[in-house]
Amino acid sequence: MRCRILYPVCNWDISEERDRHLEEETVGAWASAMFGAVVVGIGIAGSVRVRDLLSPPQSSPSESLKLQGFVSRRDLGEFNGVKQLSLEEALQSNKVDAAFICTDNKNHEQSIRRFLEAGKHVLVEYPMALSAEAAHELWQLAEQKGKVLHVEHIELLTEEFKQLKREVEGKELVEGVLHFTGGPVDEQKFGFPSFSGIARITWLVDLFGSLSVKSAEKEENEEEKYSKLTAHFTTADNRPLTWIEERAPGLKRDKKVKFTFKSGILDTLSPAPRASVGPFMQDQNLFAQKLLGQVSQEELAVEKTRILHCIDLAEKIKQYCQH
Repeated sequence: MRCRILYPVCNWDISEERDRHLEEETVGAWASAMFGAVVVGIGIAGSVRVRDLLSPPQSSPSESLKLQGFVSRRDLGEFNGVKQLSLEEALQSNKVDAAFICTDNKNHEQSIRRFLEAGKHVLVEYPMALSAEAAHELWQLAEQKGKVLHVEHIELLTEEFKQLKREVEGKELVEGVLHFTGGPVDEQKFGFPSFSGIARITWLVDLFGSLSVKSAEKEENEEEKYSKLTAHFTTADNRPLTWIEERAPGLKRDKKVKFTFKSGILDTLSPAPRASVGPFMQDQNLFAQKLLGQVSQEELAVEKTRILHCIDLAEKIKQYCQH
């Protein structure tokens, strides 16, 4: 998703000089707008969020975010010089306008709900919830409260994915496979594999558009902590896609693709140069742009549709595997 920074346009019949002053005042007002933020959960993602909130790039939208504290189930006192708050302090504080939810997946739904009900904007790591019903309810709640609900999908912001998207663009798909491997994850904490692995669904939807689930199955060996989820999709023009999510101790974290197009086969992920701004900071900038009103309603609607569509696909895959 590409988000433009949108500036108001004046259509009144006034001088160019006054136009210039009005634009400067508007941009200045946005630049001076500040949103107090709290990070909930200090694991790997939460630690990165604290780091990025403390060091926004100069003149970036993230300069409008001010870290007020963090919430953790552990008694840390402070982290990187940032004070610890209780959950109730964060919910009730008039200095906190937005929450960054970085807890275990199973806690996302409750955390989002509580902060939205407290009148806070929310950024949450994917997946936003572990059921499609909950995800739709939370989005509706955010709209009722007039608050931003931003679901992080940094997999779309990596240079690897951007390079892949450029290579896929304009080509006519015949069939495709995306195979992910990695270490085991705790389903009690992170949810069914179609939810914990929703980043792979998001890749396929962003590359090929709306999908339909045709079948899915899950193999597992609990003793060896091995699991393999296989989901079969079709695109809007009835082209088959397969997603495989395979996890076991010692399995290297990796992604392999084989996309067959009428013009040829793409079966390698090309090396991509390192970006000057990392994906978490890009995501944080996008969240700040939304808070500042710099993202169009059309772009917001497209993003909402994609996120809820992917959640719906994850739910359908789970249903197939459990029947």
